[in-house]
Amino acid sequence: MKKSISLTLKVWRQAGSTEKGSFETYAVKDISTDMSFLEMLDVLNEDLTREGKPPIAFDHDCREGICGMCGAVVNGRPHGPEKGTTLCQLHMRHFSDNDELVIEPWRSRAFPVVKDLVVDRSPLERIIIAGGYISVNTGSAPEANSLPVPQEAAEKAMDAAACIGCGACVAACPNGSAMLFTSAKISHLALLPQGRPEAARRAIGMVQEMDRLGFGNCSNITECQVECPKEVSISNIARLNREFMKAWLAADEK
Repeated sequence: MKKSISLTLKVWRQAGSTEKGSFETYAVKDISTDMSFLEMLDVLNEDLTREGKPPIAFDHDCREGICGMCGAVVNGRPHGPEKGTTLCQLHMRHFSDNDELVIEPWRSRAFPVVKDLVVDRSPLERIIIAGGYISVNTGSAPEANSLPVPQEAAEKAMDAAACIGCGACVAACPNGSAMLFTSAKISHLALLPQGRPEAARRAIGMVQEMDRLGFGNCSNITECQVECPKEVSISNIARLNREFMKAWLAADEK
Protein backbone atom coordinates (compact mmCIF):
# COMPACT_ATOMS: atom_id res chain seq x y z
CA MET A 1 0.00 0.00 0.00
CA LYS A 2 1.39 3.39 -0.98
CA LYS A 3 2.16 5.63 1.96
CA SER A 4 2.18 9.42 1.98
CA ILE A 5 3.80 11.81 4.42
CA SER A 6 3.73 15.52 5.11
CA LEU A 7 6.86 17.54 5.81
CA THR A 8 8.01 20.96 6.89
CA LEU A 9 10.94 22.16 4.79
CA LYS A 10 13.30 24.96 5.74
CA VAL A 11 15.11 25.72 2.47
CA TRP A 12 17.99 28.12 1.88
CA ARG A 13 16.98 30.75 -0.66
CA GLN A 14 19.56 33.06 -2.21
CA ALA A 15 19.00 35.04 -5.40
CA GLY A 16 22.67 35.18 -6.36
CA SER A 17 26.26 34.95 -5.19
CA THR A 18 26.32 38.61 -4.13
CA GLU A 19 22.90 38.55 -2.48
CA LYS A 20 22.13 37.83 1.15
CA GLY A 21 20.38 34.49 1.67
CA SER A 22 17.98 33.17 4.29
CA PHE A 23 15.88 30.14 5.11
CA GLU A 24 12.26 30.02 3.99
CA THR A 25 9.73 27.54 5.37
CA TYR A 26 7.42 25.46 3.19
CA ALA A 27 4.86 22.77 3.96
CA VAL A 28 4.52 19.86 1.57
CA LYS A 29 1.71 17.34 1.89
CA ASP A 30 0.84 13.92 0.50
CA ILE A 31 4.41 13.12 -0.53
CA SER A 32 4.66 9.51 -1.65
CA THR A 33 7.35 7.55 0.17
CA ASP A 34 8.24 6.03 -3.21
CA MET A 35 9.50 9.42 -4.40
CA SER A 36 13.15 10.39 -4.43
CA PHE A 37 14.24 13.51 -2.59
CA LEU A 38 14.59 15.44 -5.85
CA GLU A 39 11.11 14.36 -6.95
CA MET A 40 9.81 15.78 -3.67
CA LEU A 41 11.52 19.08 -4.52
CA ASP A 42 9.90 18.91 -7.97
CA VAL A 43 6.48 18.67 -6.30
CA LEU A 44 7.28 21.68 -4.12
CA ASN A 45 8.45 23.64 -7.17
CA GLU A 46 5.20 22.84 -9.00
CA ASP A 47 3.26 24.23 -6.03
CA LEU A 48 5.43 27.36 -5.95
CA THR A 49 5.01 27.89 -9.69
CA ARG A 50 1.23 27.64 -9.41
CA GLU A 51 1.36 30.26 -6.65
CA GLY A 52 3.41 32.58 -8.86
CA LYS A 53 6.52 32.21 -6.69
CA PRO A 54 10.05 31.46 -7.96
CA PRO A 55 10.90 27.74 -7.81
CA ILE A 56 13.86 26.47 -5.80
CA ALA A 57 17.02 26.10 -7.88
CA PHE A 58 18.92 22.85 -7.38
CA ASP A 59 21.44 20.83 -9.39
CA HIS A 60 20.59 17.51 -11.02
CA ASP A 61 21.14 15.56 -14.21
CA CYS A 62 21.06 11.77 -14.47
CA ARG A 63 19.14 11.14 -11.23
CA GLU A 64 20.77 7.72 -11.15
CA GLY A 65 23.58 8.41 -8.68
CA ILE A 66 26.23 8.51 -11.40
CA CYS A 67 26.84 12.07 -12.61
CA GLY A 68 27.59 13.78 -9.28
CA MET A 69 25.47 16.83 -10.14
CA CYS A 70 22.96 16.60 -7.30
CA GLY A 71 23.83 17.61 -3.78
CA ALA A 72 22.46 19.50 -0.81
CA VAL A 73 22.91 19.33 2.94
CA VAL A 74 19.88 17.79 4.65
CA ASN A 75 19.73 18.27 8.42
CA GLY A 76 23.48 18.77 8.48
CA ARG A 77 24.33 15.73 6.32
CA PRO A 78 25.54 16.06 2.71
CA HIS A 79 23.20 14.01 0.50
CA GLY A 80 21.02 13.29 3.54
CA PRO A 81 21.04 10.61 6.25
CA GLU A 82 21.55 7.41 4.23
CA LYS A 83 25.08 6.02 3.92
CA GLY A 84 26.48 5.54 0.43
CA THR A 85 23.53 7.32 -1.23
CA THR A 86 23.34 10.37 -3.48
CA LEU A 87 20.55 12.89 -2.96
CA CYS A 88 18.79 11.82 -6.15
CA GLN A 89 18.74 8.20 -4.94
CA LEU A 90 17.55 9.09 -1.42
CA HIS A 91 13.91 8.05 -1.10
CA MET A 92 11.29 9.66 1.08
CA ARG A 93 10.59 6.37 2.87
CA HIS A 94 13.64 7.18 4.98
CA PHE A 95 11.74 10.08 6.54
CA SER A 96 8.73 10.11 8.85
CA ASP A 97 5.42 11.96 8.74
CA ASN A 98 5.67 15.55 10.05
CA ASP A 99 9.48 15.58 9.96
CA GLU A 100 11.18 18.95 9.70
CA LEU A 101 14.01 19.06 7.14
CA VAL A 102 16.59 21.82 6.88
CA ILE A 103 17.97 21.94 3.33
CA GLU A 104 20.98 24.07 2.40
CA PRO A 105 23.74 24.17 -0.22
CA TRP A 106 27.32 22.92 0.09
CA ARG A 107 29.18 25.30 2.40
CA SER A 108 32.74 26.05 1.29
CA ARG A 109 34.73 29.13 0.38
CA ALA A 110 35.73 27.36 -2.83
CA PHE A 111 32.05 26.68 -3.73
CA PRO A 112 30.27 30.06 -3.99
CA VAL A 113 26.48 29.88 -4.08
CA VAL A 114 25.07 30.55 -7.55
CA LYS A 115 21.41 30.44 -6.52
CA ASP A 116 19.49 28.70 -3.72
CA LEU A 117 20.93 25.17 -3.51
CA VAL A 118 23.17 25.53 -6.58
CA VAL A 119 26.88 26.14 -5.99
CA ASP A 120 29.76 26.63 -8.40
CA ARG A 121 31.68 23.34 -8.32
CA SER A 122 33.90 24.20 -11.27
CA PRO A 123 36.97 24.33 -8.96
CA LEU A 124 36.84 20.51 -8.94
CA GLU A 125 37.07 20.57 -12.72
CA ARG A 126 40.08 22.89 -12.55
CA ILE A 127 41.82 20.40 -10.26
CA ILE A 128 41.25 17.72 -12.93
CA ILE A 129 42.59 20.03 -15.64
CA ALA A 130 45.75 20.47 -13.57
CA GLY A 131 46.67 16.82 -14.06
CA GLY A 132 43.85 14.31 -13.69
CA TYR A 133 44.50 12.59 -17.02
CA ILE A 134 47.15 10.65 -18.93
CA SER A 135 48.82 11.69 -22.19
CA VAL A 136 48.93 8.88 -24.73
CA ASN A 137 49.33 8.57 -28.47
CA THR A 138 46.09 7.75 -30.22
CA GLY A 139 45.80 4.66 -32.34
CA SER A 140 44.31 1.19 -32.26
CA ALA A 141 43.42 -0.39 -28.93
CA PRO A 142 46.43 -2.06 -27.29
CA GLU A 143 46.51 -5.75 -26.46
CA ALA A 144 44.70 -6.16 -23.13
CA ASN A 145 47.53 -8.18 -21.58
CA SER A 146 50.39 -6.01 -22.81
CA LEU A 147 50.47 -4.11 -19.50
CA PRO A 148 49.79 -6.57 -16.69
CA VAL A 149 48.07 -5.01 -13.66
CA PRO A 150 48.02 -6.84 -10.31
CA GLN A 151 44.46 -7.61 -9.20
CA GLU A 152 44.85 -5.77 -5.89
CA ALA A 153 46.06 -2.62 -7.66
CA ALA A 154 43.24 -2.85 -10.20
CA GLU A 155 40.62 -3.15 -7.48
CA LYS A 156 42.02 -0.20 -5.53
CA ALA A 157 42.15 1.86 -8.72
CA MET A 158 38.52 1.02 -9.49
CA ASP A 159 37.46 1.91 -5.94
CA ALA A 160 39.15 5.30 -6.27
CA ALA A 161 37.70 5.86 -9.75
CA ALA A 162 34.20 5.45 -8.25
CA CYS A 163 34.40 9.10 -7.14
CA ILE A 164 31.71 11.06 -9.01
CA GLY A 165 33.01 14.53 -8.08
CA CYS A 166 29.84 15.65 -6.31
CA GLY A 167 31.70 17.67 -3.68
CA ALA A 168 30.07 16.05 -0.63
CA CYS A 169 33.53 15.52 0.87
CA VAL A 170 34.18 19.27 0.70
CA ALA A 171 30.79 20.05 2.24
CA ALA A 172 31.34 17.53 5.05
CA CYS A 173 34.84 18.69 5.96
CA PRO A 174 35.03 21.37 8.68
CA ASN A 175 37.97 22.82 6.74
CA GLY A 176 36.31 22.65 3.32
CA SER A 177 39.08 20.37 2.09
CA ALA A 178 39.02 18.67 -1.31
CA MET A 179 41.66 16.11 -0.34
CA LEU A 180 39.39 13.07 -0.72
CA PHE A 181 38.32 14.12 -4.21
CA THR A 182 41.86 15.00 -5.29
CA SER A 183 43.34 11.86 -3.77
CA ALA A 184 40.79 9.66 -5.53
CA LYS A 185 41.68 11.20 -8.90
CA ILE A 186 45.41 10.88 -8.23
CA SER A 187 45.13 7.34 -6.82
CA HIS A 188 43.22 5.69 -9.62
CA LEU A 189 45.91 6.78 -12.10
CA ALA A 190 48.91 6.29 -9.80
CA LEU A 191 47.92 2.67 -9.19
CA LEU A 192 47.92 1.82 -12.91
CA PRO A 193 50.99 1.54 -15.17
CA GLN A 194 49.45 3.96 -17.67
CA GLY A 195 49.49 6.68 -15.04
CA ARG A 196 53.02 6.26 -13.71
CA PRO A 197 54.98 8.28 -16.33
CA GLU A 198 53.18 11.50 -15.33
CA ALA A 199 52.65 10.66 -11.65
CA ALA A 200 55.03 13.30 -10.26
CA ARG A 201 53.75 16.13 -12.44
CA ARG A 202 50.17 15.10 -11.68
CA ALA A 203 50.61 15.04 -7.90
CA ILE A 204 52.32 18.42 -7.70
CA GLY A 205 50.03 20.09 -10.24
CA MET A 206 46.74 18.93 -8.72
CA VAL A 207 47.72 19.63 -5.10
CA GLN A 208 49.01 23.10 -5.93
CA GLU A 209 45.85 23.89 -7.88
CA MET A 210 43.69 22.63 -5.01
CA ASP A 211 45.50 24.99 -2.62
CA ARG A 212 45.31 27.90 -5.06
CA LEU A 213 41.54 27.55 -5.38
CA GLY A 214 41.01 28.08 -1.67
CA PHE A 215 40.18 24.61 -0.39
CA GLY A 216 41.14 24.01 3.22
CA ASN A 217 43.74 21.60 4.58
CA CYS A 218 43.00 18.03 5.62
CA SER A 219 43.12 17.46 9.38
CA ASN A 220 41.99 13.80 9.33
CA ILE A 221 38.49 14.41 10.68
CA THR A 222 37.33 11.59 8.30
CA GLU A 223 33.85 13.04 7.82
CA CYS A 224 34.59 13.07 4.08
CA GLN A 225 34.76 9.28 4.00
CA VAL A 226 31.59 8.94 6.08
CA GLU A 227 29.55 11.23 3.83
CA CYS A 228 30.95 10.16 0.45
CA PRO A 229 28.05 8.63 -1.53
CA LYS A 230 30.49 6.23 -3.23
CA GLU A 231 32.31 5.41 0.04
CA VAL A 232 35.74 6.38 -1.27
CA SER A 233 38.34 5.52 1.39
CA ILE A 234 40.62 8.04 3.10
CA SER A 235 43.45 5.58 2.43
CA ASN A 236 43.62 7.44 -0.88
CA ILE A 237 44.63 10.58 1.01
CA ALA A 238 47.61 8.72 2.45
CA ARG A 239 48.55 7.64 -1.09
CA LEU A 240 48.23 11.24 -2.33
CA ASN A 241 50.59 12.39 0.43
CA ARG A 242 53.14 9.73 -0.54
CA GLU A 243 52.88 10.60 -4.23
CA PHE A 244 53.26 14.31 -3.48
CA MET A 245 56.25 13.85 -1.18
CA LYS A 246 58.03 11.60 -3.69
CA ALA A 247 57.42 14.09 -6.46
CA TRP A 248 58.54 17.05 -4.34
CA LEU A 249 61.73 15.36 -3.17
CA ALA A 250 62.56 14.26 -6.70
CA ALA A 251 62.06 17.84 -7.93
CA ASP A 252 64.39 19.16 -5.22
CA GLU A 253 67.13 16.75 -6.30
CA LYS A 254 67.12 18.08 -9.85
